[in-house]
Amino acid sequence: MVDKPTSGRLFGIPYNFERPSMKRLLEAYWQPGEEMLVEKPFGIRYTLNLANWRSWIVVLAAGVLLWRERTDETDATGEEGPVEVVVDD
Repeated sequence: MVDKPTSGRLFGIPYNFERPSMKRLLEAYWQPGEEMLVEKPFGIRYTLNLANWRSWIVVLAAGVLLWRERTDETDATGEEGPVEVVVDD
């Protein structure tokens, strides 16, 4: 049987299905001097390089948006009552 490659590129998109180790995970997410996006240690496509300051801005923005979404849901649930919908034929 022919062994299939567990890592490489397909149509320019990186993939890696090798068993991840702790060392490989740390090396993948912390690469000083590299760009904001780096290849994932396991899976398909790219992930954030946490050694790059721009990645922290993305993480902070995502956190703020998630926080605002959750606080908006709790505020809106208690204020509105039942809604009546009338459909005419």
